[in-house]
Amino acid sequence: MFRNRFVSVLALVAFAGVLVTAGCVSAATRPPAAAATASTRTVAATGGTANLMIYSINTDGAYWHAIVSGVIGDYGPAVSIYPDGQVDPAHTSQMVLRLTHGSFRLSIAALDKAFVKAGAHAPIYPKTCTDLISVTGTTPIVAGSGTGAYHGITGNFPVTLTLNEVEATPCQPNPGAFRAQLITVAGSGTISARSLRHSPASAHITGPRGTTQP
Repeated sequence: MFRNRFVSVLALVAFAGVLVTAGCVSAATRPPAAAATASTRTVAATGGTANLMIYSINTDGAYWHAIVSGVIGDYGPAVSIYPDGQVDPAHTSQMVLRLTHGSFRLSIAALDKAFVKAGAHAPIYPKTCTDLISVTGTTPIVAGSGTGAYHGITGNFPVTLTLNEVEATPCQPNPGAFRAQLITVAGSGTISARSLRHSPASAHITGPRGTTQP
């Protein structure tokens, strides 16, 4: 090992002048590697696949929870709202994701219509007074709704909306008439944003869950 190092040193001394000359020419002609790498990282940080899950446990109300992984790593409350920002307990229009590093809205109107149509046949299993309802659809990001780290965000999430519940007895397929219920909205979509950044998993939620600002 030491002999190899000695030979390498001799070679370096012998060609020192050549290397200096070549280095000057090379530095003048090749693009800076650091700049190219920084440019690549900037492009990569502006978009990609985000995996969305929104869920509610034992509630038909407007307040849910959201987790996003992939090109976004964030979490926080999700609230059903009207376009003017007021809370929409019937989930007929939009849903705002108030994540720890910013917020954005999803259009859920078409998904809600599909779910209401499928739920018209409840109870799905009348003998056990239980339901399993699942519909698919696309939830576009509402243009111009991004704030904070999600300013300028665009894209959409193809999702599956699933309800699994045990209804109250006697069977009453009405809002709130259940013994146990889980609703999930999950899917992956391609998104982009001018200021999109990976969010640290250790961030803390700020602000009360019940606030109504968009």
